[in-house]
Order: sequence, then structure tokens, then C-alpha cells
Amino acid sequence: MDDPEQPAGGPGAPGERTLTFDVGGTGLKSTVLDGAGVPLVERVRVRTPYPCPPERLISTLQEVAEQLPTFDRISVGLPGMIRGGCVLATPHFVTEAGPFTPVRPDLLAAWRHYDAATAIQKAFGCPVRVVNDAELAGFGVVTGQGFEVLLALGTGLGAALFDNGRILPKLELSQAPFRRGETYDQQLGDHARRAIGNRSWTRRFDRALARWHAVLWWDRLYVGGGNAKHLVGDLSFEHTRVGNEAGLRGGFKLWQQNWD
Repeated sequence: MDDPEQPAGGPGAPGERTLTFDVGGTGLKSTVLDGAGVPLVERVRVRTPYPCPPERLISTLQEVAEQLPTFDRISVGLPGMIRGGCVLATPHFVTEAGPFTPVRPDLLAAWRHYDAATAIQKAFGCPVRVVNDAELAGFGVVTGQGFEVLLALGTGLGAALFDNGRILPKLELSQAPFRRGETYDQQLGDHARRAIGNRSWTRRFDRALARWHAVLWWDRLYVGGGNAKHLVGDLSFEHTRVGNEAGLRGGFKLWQQNWD
């Protein structure tokens, strides 16, 4: 990974380049950011492979990295409950053929409490930080003032909470019961949108916002993810719409956080 044009510096130094992976249930996006957080190249996007044991995901990350410039450190966003770089639970990688297909017991066991940060660091030989994919996107957009919430509409539903710029403990809002015996993830994910149409899906999301606001009382709300573009009309709550590239931008900001 030596690069003669790259400024010197230790881990976290301003001159370092950050390889960022934003991994969703359907697609995997990646780019390399310079020492100011600016992408050096256009993003690379591939489909998330299935079945997806940890080893296959890491080999896919390595294949994507070969198409990109040199880097010094890596930021990774993964779907699911991620804590301290470990995957406590993930909704999609444990399935046979992708989101909302049957769960395989062997994959469920392989991903439970999987130390993704350590495994990726060993594979690449450089410092690695791993967070939830919605949290990665949140780092790319929050102002650092007050209580800020990002909701990501994609294959499923992602959520990230920030207090004065500091990430708060992960809450899997998507797995809470919503309506008709199904979770927010099931009712607001891409499968549901395709089944009921964008207008009805938008109304359903608006009802979900009312429930969440009663609990969270955010100062700023961000709505992002690949499916945010399918929202129809206005929502009942003031919010900032963010692009699907937020997760890649967040890869740089992630290394500006105190990781103690």
C-alpha cells in the first residue's frame, strides 16, 4: 500500500487515505477518501454476494479494494447490530439467497458475535473500524449540535442516533413491532415498498415517524438510504433528505471520533 505521493502520518493523521465500504443487504459501495474526506475516484458498486458467510464477504471486500487507489485505513458499515466492531446480529447475511429469504442456521451461528473489525484488519493489514451502516451514513451528515437522528430507507430500515456529534449506543428500531404482527423492517423495507407502491409506503413511513417522535424527540431528523428518493410528497415532520453517498462520506468522519 505504499504510495510516494501520499503525505506521511500515523493512524488518524490528516494525510491518511480512507478506504470506505458501505455494505447493504442488496449492494456494496466503496471508494477511497483523501486526507480531507474527498473521494479520490468514483465509487465502485457490486451486488452483495449470497450466501454470505464472513469469509465470502471479506474476499468480496478485497476484490473491490483491488479496483481502487491505495489506502491506509478502512471504514466499514454493515447492516445489523454492531457493537465494538463485532456483529451481534445481522438480518441479511444469515439468509440463503438475500434479504427476506430463509435463514440458514450455519450462517446464523457464523455471524453471531463475529469480530468483523479484527478479521478485516487481519485480511488487509491496516487499521479498521466497523459500525452499523446507518451509523456510518450518520457520521457523514450530522452537524454535531443537539440530538440528531438518521433513518435510512433501503433493503430494510436503518437508524442511527447522535448526541452533540457523539454516536449513541445502537438501538435496533427496525426490529420493534410495528403493525399487523410485523416489524418496522418488514413493513418499511424495499419488499414492502414494491408490494404496496410508493404512495402507500410513504404514508406508512409517516405513521412510523409519529411513533418514533413520541419516543425520541429529536432536534434534527435526516432521512436517507437508497429508497428515500421514492418518498412521495411531504412528510409530517421537518427533516433533511440526504443522498445515498452519505455512508461513503461518513468513512472519513468515523476516524475523527474518539474510539476509547
